[in-house]
Amino acid sequence: MEQRTSVDVAAPPDRVWEVLVDVERWPEWTDSVTSARRLDAGPLSVGSRVEVAQPRIPPGTYTVTALEPGRAFLWEQRQPGSTVSAHHECAALPDGGTRVELRVVMGGAVGGVVGRLYRRLTERYLAMEAAGLKARAEGRR
Repeated sequence: MEQRTSVDVAAPPDRVWEVLVDVERWPEWTDSVTSARRLDAGPLSVGSRVEVAQPRIPPGTYTVTALEPGRAFLWEQRQPGSTVSAHHECAALPDGGTRVELRVVMGGAVGGVVGRLYRRLTERYLAMEAAGLKARAEGRR
C-alpha cells in the first residue's frame, strides 16, 4: 500500500531541507504530528531514531534507513507483521524553488490491511504535512 503527495515550495532546497530534518519541530508546523523526540544526538543521519506521536495513530519509533543530505531521507517503523516507510524528497526547481514529495509505504504481512484501514487518515496527514512544510519554509508559519 503506497500513498504520496507533492508540493512546490517557493523556497530554495537548502531552506526546505533545514525545516524537514528538524524533526523535533514538526509539531510547530503540522497538526499531523503531536510530538517528535530524537532518541540520539547529532544531525539526522542513518540510524537516527525518532519517537513520533500522531493523533489517532499509536506512537512509534522511526529509524532513518537512508539519507542523502540536502535531498532525501527515509525512515521506517517496524512492528510485528508490518513496516511503515516514510519517504521525504526535495528537488530543486528551475525557478529556485523546491518540489517536495512525501510518500508512505505500508508493507509486511498485515501492512496492506493496515494501509487500507488508515488510507484516508494517511492521505489527510500527507496533505497537512505538505501544506505545513510549504508554509514554514516560505516563512508564513
